[in-house]
Parts: sequence; C-alpha cells; structure tokens
Amino acid sequence: MAIKRGKEEFAGYNKPKRTPSHPTKSHAVLAKSGDEVKLIRFGQQGVSGSPAKEGESAADKARRASFKARHSSNISKGKMSAAYWADKVKW
Repeated sequence: MAIKRGKEEFAGYNKPKRTPSHPTKSHAVLAKSGDEVKLIRFGQQGVSGSPAKEGESAADKARRASFKARHSSNISKGKMSAAYWADKVKW
C-alpha cells in the first residue's frame, strides 16, 4: 500500500525513506499522529549520522551524545518534529 504525497511515494505512514535527489535534505517521512498527517524532511544531505555500533570510537559516542543533548527539547516533541526522526534514523 503505497501512499503518494506530491511527487513522493511512501511505503506507509511513519516509515522514513532516503531522498538522494533532494538538494538539501537526506530523508523524508509522512508522519501521522491521530488525524494529523505531515510531510517532514530531515537530515543534512551528505552528512552521516553516528548510530551506535559495536567497537565505535569515543569521538563517535561523544558526537551522538552532543546531538541528542543539543536537540533534546525538539526530539521530545514527538513524531511530528524533524528532530525526532533525525534522532531515530540517523543517530
């Protein structure tokens, strides 16, 4: 069941996808909370996040901690914020 929104096609609500052809944002998601549906673009194109992985460096761990601290108030807003999705997908 694909959902079309403008020129974009999504696998479903709350299912993020990469957008390699977008000039500035690396991902998009069709977020749904209750009856509200919103297209959210997030993540800087060409910049990798730093998801937790086995044997990671202290710098990667500090980088992830800094991102989460810097954006914590926006991440806590929930599914309808870009920071929530960036935290979940890239960090």
